[in-house]
Amino acid sequence: MTFRKAVRRTAWGVLGVAAVALPLATAQAADPIRIGVIYDFTGPFAAGGSQAAAIGTQIAIDMINEKGGVEGHKIEAITADAQSKAEVAINETNRLLDQEKVDLIMGVYSSAHCVPMAQKIDAQKKFMWANVCTASAVFKGKNLQYVFRGQVHTDQFGWASCTFLNETAEAKLGIKPADLKVAIIYEDGPYGAGVAAGNEETCKKNGMTVVLKEGYAASAPDLSSLVTKLRRARPDVILHTGYNPDITLFLRQAKEQNLKWAALIGHGAGYGQIDKLKETFGKDADFIYNVDPVAAQLLDPATLAPGLGDLTAEMVKRYKEKSGASEVPPHTSMGFNQAWIFFTDVLPRAITKHGGYEPEALRKAALETDIPVGGTIQGYGVKFNPPGHEMAGQNERSSPVVMQYVDGLTKIVWPTAIKTMDPVLPLPSGHAYAR
Repeated sequence: MTFRKAVRRTAWGVLGVAAVALPLATAQAADPIRIGVIYDFTGPFAAGGSQAAAIGTQIAIDMINEKGGVEGHKIEAITADAQSKAEVAINETNRLLDQEKVDLIMGVYSSAHCVPMAQKIDAQKKFMWANVCTASAVFKGKNLQYVFRGQVHTDQFGWASCTFLNETAEAKLGIKPADLKVAIIYEDGPYGAGVAAGNEETCKKNGMTVVLKEGYAASAPDLSSLVTKLRRARPDVILHTGYNPDITLFLRQAKEQNLKWAALIGHGAGYGQIDKLKETFGKDADFIYNVDPVAAQLLDPATLAPGLGDLTAEMVKRYKEKSGASEVPPHTSMGFNQAWIFFTDVLPRAITKHGGYEPEALRKAALETDIPVGGTIQGYGVKFNPPGHEMAGQNERSSPVVMQYVDGLTKIVWPTAIKTMDPVLPLPSGHAYAR
C-alpha cells in the first residue's frame, strides 16, 4: 500500500470512529491533530531514502491511531510531495500552513529544503519537527525557537568517518593516520557541504592529509573530471557525500576510468539505500561504508529500554509488507523513530501539561524532553539544546554509526562497543575498485 493510500485509509478510519461514537456519547470527540507531512515522493530524492522515511513516518502514525491516538486525539496526516525541488517544498509548506491550516509540519528529507523551511516556519512562530534532514546549517547560529530535530547532524557525520579511520587505519591498512591520504568529495548543497566541513576538520585534526576536497552540483550530468582529479591525487580513502543520482554517476564513471581505493565511505542519503546500490551495481556495492543513524533492527534489543526491540520488530514487519523490500534502510528508522518520539513524549506532555498543541505548548514540551541513551529504537537519547545555544533545537544526544555492506547485508563496524562485524579494510583483492 502506498503512503498516500495509507493516509487516506487513516483519515477514513478517524471519520468512521467519530460517526459511531457521537450518537453514543454526550461529550464531543476530541478533534484530530492535523499534521502536514512533507517528503519527496517523486524526483531523485524519492528513491534515495525519502520514500522509505515517509513509510516509516506513516507506520508510526498508524500505530499511534490504532492505540486510540494521543490523549484521545487521532493523528490526521496531510501529505505533500516536495518533488525533490526546494521551491516546491517551500510552496507546499505555505499551502499546508495557510490553506490546510495544519497544526504543525513534520518530515523533510533534503537539507536543501530543510534550511529555508525551518527559517520560514520559525519566523511565523509555527512548529516544525524534522525527521530526516541532517544539515547542521538548519540550526547553527540561527537560535530557532519552534523547530526541533532529534536526528543527527552533518558535523557528526564528518566527525564519525574520520574518527573511525583514525582508530582503524594503522591496524587494518598498516598506515598511520599521519600518513593516510584522504579525498573529500561532496554535493555542494547544505547537506554535502556540512558533512565535508566536518570531514576536513576532523581528518586534519587527526593528522591525515587531505589530498583533494571538491564539491559539485548534485544534478551534474558528468563527473569524469572529478574522477580524473582523484586518479591524480591517489587517495587511500574517499569520503563521499551525495544523493542517489550523483552517487550512481560517480561509481559508474570511477569504474570506467579505473579509479581504485582502499575504502569508500559514504554519508547517508543515497549511501543509505543498500537495495538501490545492490540493484544497480551488484557485487560492486559490497564493502562500501555508510555513516548514518543506525537502522534500528541492527541493534541488540538488550541494550535498549524494555519494549523497544518489539517496537522495532513491528516497524520492520510493517515496512516489508508496505514496500516489498527485503532490507530495511536507515531512513525507515529515521522516519519512524522521530515521529514516535514526538507522538509518545512531546505531544502528550504538550496536551496534558501545557494546555494543547499550539506551537508554544509544543515548544515548551520539547524543551522538557529528557530521554536517556538507549531510550529510542536507534539507541541514542534525546535532550534538545536550549534557546541561546549555537545549535538551539538540535538533539545534543544524537549519534551516528559506521556501517558496511557485505553480501547485500548491513553490518555495524563502529563504534566498537556495538559493532556486529570487524570492518573489511582494505577492499579485498579482486573487487572492482580494489587497488
